Amino acid sequence: MDETLTPPEEQPQPPAPSTIHKIFLGPQGLRAGWSALIFVAVFAACATIVNLFMHFVVHHGQPHTHTPPTVHGMLIAEIISVIFVVIATWVMARIEKRPFSAYGLAGTRRAPLFTTGLCWGFAFISLLVGSLYFTHHISFDPSHAALLPALKYGAVWAIIFILVGFFEEMLLRGYLLWTIWRGIGFWWAAVILSFTFGALHGRNPEESPIGLVSAGAVGLVFCLSIWYTRSLWWAIGFHAAWNWGQTFFYGASDSGLPAKGSFFVTHPQGSLLMSGGATGPEGSLLILPILLLISLVIYLTLRSHPTPG
Repeated sequence: MDETLTPPEEQPQPPAPSTIHKIFLGPQGLRAGWSALIFVAVFAACATIVNLFMHFVVHHGQPHTHTPPTVHGMLIAEIISVIFVVIATWVMARIEKRPFSAYGLAGTRRAPLFTTGLCWGFAFISLLVGSLYFTHHISFDPSHAALLPALKYGAVWAIIFILVGFFEEMLLRGYLLWTIWRGIGFWWAAVILSFTFGALHGRNPEESPIGLVSAGAVGLVFCLSIWYTRSLWWAIGFHAAWNWGQTFFYGASDSGLPAKGSFFVTHPQGSLLMSGGATGPEGSLLILPILLLISLVIYLTLRSHPTPG
């Protein structure tokens, strides 16, 4: 036996972590709550910089009247929003030394999941609108737009809503979901972020209590798809096609936001609880059984994928 070896009980021990260390760092590095706050701060900083640029450079520091955005204005706004969320996610990926795609964008089945989500999204908004039509809670009028302008609007709306799907899923079910999941578990994170998703829709004009509840419930449904696939791509596709079908194809209000350049024009009629009124189909009580059917489809078609531990 080598007499120079120090007995285990006498070996020098590493210093105990300080209180500050415990507050900010855990076994997996920076604690989930701080990581989420940094992500939100980076995203908010990007938005603030652009708002200041618009105020002082574009509007020369003068107050400007608010006018409803044009379709092309919405396209630019969504491109900027996507850039913001990409920057915030990239910064956090660099801090955590992970690939950018680690927060729901990785995997070998991205295209099939996205395409399947697109198909189901249009199918289910058609089922909801069709149910409202056959129960006499909405009516249709043709938009009277010429074919070529209608096709152009349809293409622009498609791009807008793919960007909307990517932005909203990346913002609330990308980095934030993965990070809060690390801290408190998947379903607690899903509930918190879904309620947040619903509350954010309260900024929309003509939004209703049922519309807010349905927006939160939709968030939970999207989280269910993530639970089964560990991917955002199905939810991005569904989100995009649902909004495109509702806004452009059927010409209905989307969470209180009216459609422009739509293929059809939809008019609510009868009970506001059933028609959704100015909120649109998402403000109808009929959306609740539709969401249950969507959940069933997710269970039947996506549960064969590996689930998170």
